[in-house]
Amino acid sequence: MLQRRKKGSFKEIIADFFELPQEIILDLPRVTQVGNVQLYIENHRGVIAYDENEIRLSVKNGEIIIRGEKMQIKNLLEEELLIKGVIGSLTYEG
Repeated sequence: MLQRRKKGSFKEIIADFFELPQEIILDLPRVTQVGNVQLYIENHRGVIAYDENEIRLSVKNGEIIIRGEKMQIKNLLEEELLIKGVIGSLTYEG
């Protein structure tokens, strides 16, 4: 009997087989939101635009756009970012 191959990229198959987090293996952004007052983003590739009402981040295969009020970047590391303020919306554009 022939076995069907699981569809997906090699990295996805390895991540599933070893039960590894896909955001690490596939270099995907990981977003953690606390209510509408705090946003923590891992695996970003840099800030594209920033003001208190909109923050645009580069991520693999696209952008993350955060809109809100009185937003501030409180912590900016090479691949991690902490935003505080009134978070209104978060959009991923690929």
